[in-house]
Amino acid sequence: MQPIIRAYRPADLDAVYDICVRTADSGGDARGQYSTDRLVGDIFAAPYVTLEPEHAHILDDGDGNAVGYIVGAADTARFAERYRAEWLRTTDYPEPADPPRTPEENMLALHFHPERMIVEKLAAYPAHLHIDLLPQWQGKGFGRGLIGSFLAGLQAAGVPRVHLGVSPRNTGAHAFYHRLGFAEVPVGNPNVIYLGRATTPF
Repeated sequence: MQPIIRAYRPADLDAVYDICVRTADSGGDARGQYSTDRLVGDIFAAPYVTLEPEHAHILDDGDGNAVGYIVGAADTARFAERYRAEWLRTTDYPEPADPPRTPEENMLALHFHPERMIVEKLAAYPAHLHIDLLPQWQGKGFGRGLIGSFLAGLQAAGVPRVHLGVSPRNTGAHAFYHRLGFAEVPVGNPNVIYLGRATTPF
C-alpha cells in the first residue's frame, strides 16, 4: 500500500503522542527528558486533535499506521480560551514554580499559560499549526503534502493567513518552511522564529 494523507481518527491518538515526543527536541527525540513522555504531546498535539480534529491530518504509511501529522487551530485566540476552559481540566500536572526552574517546569509553564499563544504582532495570521513526521518519513515530500492539506482546510473555513513557530536551532525546518512560501514575521522573541503565509495553495 502507498502512503496517504488522511483525516485524523481517534485511534491515531497514541501514535500522535509518540510522533510528538520523538520529534520534540528541535526535531530530535525527546523521550526520557521529562517525567512522562506524554507531556509534550499534552501541550502540542493532543489538545489540537481533541478540540479541532477537523484541522488534523495524518500521514498514513499505507497500512493504517500514523507516521506523521499536522495539527492546528483556525483561530489562535479562541483555541487558547478553549485550551484553558476545556483541555487543562483533562490533565493532572502540578503547576510549576514561578518562575520555572527546570526544563520540565518550563514545559509546564507553557501548559498552564495557553494565553502565551496570543501574540499581538501575529494578529494578521490568526491560525497556527504544528507538524511532525518521524525521521524516516522526512525529506520525501510528505511534509509539503500535509501542509497543503492543512492550508486547504483553512481556506475552506475562510481563514486568510496562518503562522507557526520554529526553534532557532532547527535550521532545517526554517529552510523547509521558506521553500513553501512562509516568511519571517518579526516579533522580537529570541527563543522562537515566527513564520507566516497566506492560506492560498502553493
